[in-house]
Amino acid sequence: MPNGEQIPVAVIGVGRMGRHHARIYRELDTADLLAVVDTDDDRAGSIADNFDCDALTTVDELLEKYPQVKAVTIAVPTVYHRQIAQPLLERGIACLIEKPMADSVQVARQIVDIADTHNALVQVGHTERFNPVVRAISDLEMTPRFIEVHRVSPMTFRSIDVGVVFDIMIHDLDIVLMLARSPIKEIRAAGVAVLGEHEDTANARIEFDDGCVANLTASRLALKTERKLRVFSETSYISLDYAKKTGVIINRTANTETIKDVRTQLANGADLSDLDYTELVNVEDIQIDDEEPLGAELSNFLEAVAGQSAPAVDAHAGYAAVDAAEQVVKAINRHKWQGVESPKLV
Repeated sequence: MPNGEQIPVAVIGVGRMGRHHARIYRELDTADLLAVVDTDDDRAGSIADNFDCDALTTVDELLEKYPQVKAVTIAVPTVYHRQIAQPLLERGIACLIEKPMADSVQVARQIVDIADTHNALVQVGHTERFNPVVRAISDLEMTPRFIEVHRVSPMTFRSIDVGVVFDIMIHDLDIVLMLARSPIKEIRAAGVAVLGEHEDTANARIEFDDGCVANLTASRLALKTERKLRVFSETSYISLDYAKKTGVIINRTANTETIKDVRTQLANGADLSDLDYTELVNVEDIQIDDEEPLGAELSNFLEAVAGQSAPAVDAHAGYAAVDAAEQVVKAINRHKWQGVESPKLV
C-alpha cells in the first residue's frame, strides 16, 4: 500500500470474536473501519459507538451504503459462512472467514469454488497460526516424523452445537497439516459425548503418506487448560507451550561418526550411564515475540488484500482443515466400543 493509504473494511458479526476484529481494525493504520454488521441492532450499535463506525444489520445495507468496501471479516456462526460470503466474493471483496471455514467439506468446497471463480481473496481465521510460538517454528527446516498435540480446557458452554473436533481440535489439525506437508493416508479416532449429542473429548491418530504420524487429543471437559505441541524429527525435537508462549528446540549436534559409535556401543550392551547426553545435543529456547496473534492475522490479511503478501491461511488451507476434521469425525463414528454398556443418564 502506498504510505498512508487505508483499506476500507467492515466486520460482519460482532459477537465474542467479531468485536475483537473491530477493535483491531480500528487500531491498525492500514484499515479504515467503515461499519459493523449484526442482526442484533443493539449489539451492532454498542460496538459501533465503541469504535467510531457505522452500525448496520444486513450485508445488503453494507453493500448499498459502502460500495467502496474492499475487505471484510465474517465472524457469524459457521453455518452462515457461505451465505454471507457469497455475495461479497462475487463482487471481488476479500473475506477473512473465521475458523472453521465451513461445517462440512461440501460447503467448504463451495466457498473455495466461489472465490476461485471470481478471483476473490479468502483468508481463514486460524489465529493459532499467528501464535508467536507457532510463528517461531513455521520456517524451521525439519521433516517431522511424529507430532503430538494436547489441547484441553474446562467446559465454557460455547460452541456446543458442534463437537470438540470442529470446535477445538481443528486449530491443531491446521497446524499439523502445515508441519507435515504430506497427504493424509489414514485416520483412526475415538471420541466420547458426555454433555450433549456431539463428542466432548476426542483423540485422533493421523498417518501421512510419507510415514509421519500425528497424535492429537482435544477435550473441553478438563479441569485446567493445557495447550502443548511436540514435534520429533531425526535431527531435532521441538516442545511448545501455547498458553505460556514458551518453546525449546533440541538439535543433534554430534557428528555422524559419534552417533554411529554410540549406537554400536548400545547395541553391544555397553554401559553408557557416564556419557553426558548434553554433549550430543544443543538445547535452545525459542525466541518468542509478544505480538497479539489476532493483530498479526489481520495485518497479514490486509497485506494480502493490498497485494503485498499471500494470506497465511488461504481458502485451500481452510478447506484442508475442514476436510481433516470431517475425516476425524467419521473415524469417531466408525469406532466401535466393546464391553459393558454404560447406564443411561436419567
